[in-house]
Amino acid sequence: MEDEVKKVMKTLKDMKVDKRCNAYGGILEEIKKWLVFLPLIAELADPAMRPRHWDDLKVKVGQQFTIDDNLLLKDIYDLNLGKYQEDVEEITDQAKQEAKMEKTLAKIEVIWKDVVFEFKAHKDSGVMMMNISEENNDILEENQVNVTAMFSSRYLATFEEKITYWQKSLAAISEIILIVSEVQRSWSFLENLFIHSEEVKKELPQESIKFVTIDKDVRALLADGYSKQKAIEFCTQEYVLPGLEKIQDDLTICEKALNEFMYSKKVAFPRFFFVSSADLLDILSNGNNPSKVMVHMPKIISAVDTLELKEEGVRPFAQAMISCVGIEKVNFTEPLKLMGKVECYLQDVIDTMRTSLREISKKSLKKFAEIPKEDWLVQDPA
Repeated sequence: MEDEVKKVMKTLKDMKVDKRCNAYGGILEEIKKWLVFLPLIAELADPAMRPRHWDDLKVKVGQQFTIDDNLLLKDIYDLNLGKYQEDVEEITDQAKQEAKMEKTLAKIEVIWKDVVFEFKAHKDSGVMMMNISEENNDILEENQVNVTAMFSSRYLATFEEKITYWQKSLAAISEIILIVSEVQRSWSFLENLFIHSEEVKKELPQESIKFVTIDKDVRALLADGYSKQKAIEFCTQEYVLPGLEKIQDDLTICEKALNEFMYSKKVAFPRFFFVSSADLLDILSNGNNPSKVMVHMPKIISAVDTLELKEEGVRPFAQAMISCVGIEKVNFTEPLKLMGKVECYLQDVIDTMRTSLREISKKSLKKFAEIPKEDWLVQDPA
């Protein structure tokens, strides 16, 4: 219809008539009104227009009318919308923007009602470690950007309550996922020490008692996450975030105490300075079981693969050292009972190695003058 009106306008202007006459001016003015009216009516016909927008329009034009099948184009034309062009454009623009918000919020709601955590069993502890997939994490970031953009809109008011809900909910999910990841990492790392290592319990009694409570809280929280399954259902519970933050603070205290404990072990046995923290913790947690410490021998003593152990009683005897370069074995002059703390019996091992090599060297030197050189070269360890 707008194109037809434009054709009428062109036809009118091309007519060879007195353009100063009242008839020409009246028709021209009417056509101009239609050229303003038609784009406005097209905007009002947009599906985004809701009853609240029509109510706003009624207030602006100061007239009442009913939106139904009986409403004629003439009825809208008589509202003289040209006088309220800016107001109509503002209302229709608001309707479109709110429709976009409504669609985005509906999409977010559909997505997050079905997003569930991924779970993985932690060793044989019966605890299910929780995480969110990379795909869902990307969706979370995208949805947070969408919600933030809606917050900056000047048409926020209509959906402010919903937008605020999703802003808080998505922020809670994001923060909780991050903290849960850190808590699980710290807890699984420390649990092996404070729960299962008698030496750590003995050296750090207060922190070990504190960790029992932490362990209980972590298990309860992860069990709740496993029972809820859905991210939105679990993360929007009021107790979860404060609970996680408290657990994280308590784990930090335990970790700090453990670091100080590890440093004291390094000072007592300086070779521990050259061992990674993860390996050192494994050594300390298995200090009462020397056979499990043997896997770390190449990191503690260069070129030594392991010790030959003879199990006897509570602790084994170390009888020889075995090289990790080629195949070579050096017997100790006397078996060494691996007793006491790990740093103590490792120092005893080094002392025994030195004593044994010294004794072997002395005996070998005496034999040098007694037997052929070819035989002497192969009779003792290199």
